[in-house]
Amino acid sequence: MSRARPQSSTRAEALARPGCWLDTATGLWSNATQLASPHCDARPTDEVSLLVIHNISLPPAVFGGGFIDDLFLGRLDPEAHPYFAGIAHLKVSAHACIFRDGRVTQYVPTTQRAWHAGQSSFEGRSRCNDFSIGIELEGTDDEPFTDAQYETLTAMTRAILKVYLKITPKRIVGHSNIAPGRKTDPGPHFDWLRFRGSLTS
Repeated sequence: MSRARPQSSTRAEALARPGCWLDTATGLWSNATQLASPHCDARPTDEVSLLVIHNISLPPAVFGGGFIDDLFLGRLDPEAHPYFAGIAHLKVSAHACIFRDGRVTQYVPTTQRAWHAGQSSFEGRSRCNDFSIGIELEGTDDEPFTDAQYETLTAMTRAILKVYLKITPKRIVGHSNIAPGRKTDPGPHFDWLRFRGSLTS
């Protein structure tokens, strides 16, 4: 399948570092393969002020296979694995997923609302999808993420911080922080100290 590369008219404004920039007009990362999810819509506000980190693996604890793409594109075969029967009907997405080798697929432009957070609240404000960007890491709560994932996440986050000035390091959270008791990701193996330190190094 041919996958379109993002075009930019504002690269100079959004440059984060060589190899990763975020186009302010289109909301597309330069380092991402583009696959358009139908599970998104217009944001009800122009404000984007939160970054949410998730983890995902399909089937659980299995990496590769393309099933994450299938879920976010609304084409997951419920008969491909017993676990999928309970989730194939879900209409969910993320702005992007970083796979174990550091590759990125983007499903929703950051200018649009992705359906990643579900029932959620941050600092007393509900409906976090309205004002957040959601990035998935291919992984689980039970094992470390890869060096390549941290490197890519850092580059993408630096790009975000240059474009969305209301997202500060304190407004970068895990799914578990905005949906406590319901969600646990990115889990105890996500190294927040390493990640936050990489944004300032």
